[in-house]
Amino acid sequence: MARIIAVANQKGGVGKTTTAVNLAAALARTPKRVLLVDLDAQGNATMGSGIDKHDLAASSCDVLLEEQHADAAIVATPEGFDLLPGNTDLTAAEIELMDEEGREQRLKRALDPLRAKYDFIIVDCPPALSLLTLNALTAADSVLVPMQCEYYALEGLTSLLRTIDALKAKLNPQLEIEGVLRTMFDVRNNLANAVSAELTHHFGDKVFRTIVPRNVRLAEAPSHGQSIVGYDRGSRGAVAYLGLAGEVLRRQREREQDRKERKPMNDPAGTPA
Repeated sequence: MARIIAVANQKGGVGKTTTAVNLAAALARTPKRVLLVDLDAQGNATMGSGIDKHDLAASSCDVLLEEQHADAAIVATPEGFDLLPGNTDLTAAEIELMDEEGREQRLKRALDPLRAKYDFIIVDCPPALSLLTLNALTAADSVLVPMQCEYYALEGLTSLLRTIDALKAKLNPQLEIEGVLRTMFDVRNNLANAVSAELTHHFGDKVFRTIVPRNVRLAEAPSHGQSIVGYDRGSRGAVAYLGLAGEVLRRQREREQDRKERKPMNDPAGTPA
C-alpha cells in the first residue's frame, strides 16, 4: 500500500520540484515502485523527469477534471519511476473546479485505486496554498517541506503548518509532517546555520538529518531532463538525495513496525494468543 507524500511549501524557489523529482528517482533505485505526480502548472517536474510537457496525450489536469482515469495518463520515465505529468492546463483545471462540490477530494479519488500498485506516491505541489495544493494535502498521508535556512522561510513554514492543522480538522485527520528538509544549504553562511539550529530545536526529529547543499550539478540536471541521481550519481547533490531516500525508507519501516506492535495478537478464533 503506497504512502502518499506531498512535497509542499507555498514559498517558491526552495527546491520543492528538485526534491520531488530526485526523491522519486532515488527511491526508484532502492528499488521501490514509485509514482511522481506533477500538480504544478509550470510542469517542471515533468520536464525534469525527461518527459515533454508540451506533448502529452493526457495529464493530471484531465485526471482532476475526471475526464481520464489516472492509469490512462501515467507514463514511464527513463529513470525507473512512473509519472502523472502536468502542464499549464492545470491552471484551467483549478478555475473549472472552483465551484464543484467535493473539489478538494478529486486527487484523492484518483490516487486511491493506485495505492496497491506503488510503494510511494510523491506529489509535487505548486508554490502556493491553492486548490491544487489542497487536493494534494487531502490525498496525502504526510507532507515533506523543503526550505531554505533563511528568516522568511521560517515565516512561510509557520503559515504552512497552520494550514495543515486546519486541513486536518476538516478534510484529512491522518495528515502528518513527514519531515522538514534543509535545501540549498551553505555551511559558510552564519544565518543559515542559525536558522538550521532553530529548526532542529523546534521540530526535533521531524527535521531530516540530510542537508541538501548548493550544488552546480544539481542545478544542471533538469536542463538535461534528468534527476541528479541519473545525471551525476557521485555529486554532492546526488549523495544528499540518496541519503534522503534512505531516511524516508527508515521512517516507513519504523511506522510499519510500530503498527505491528500496536496490533492486538489474536488467534483465528479471536482469543488472545
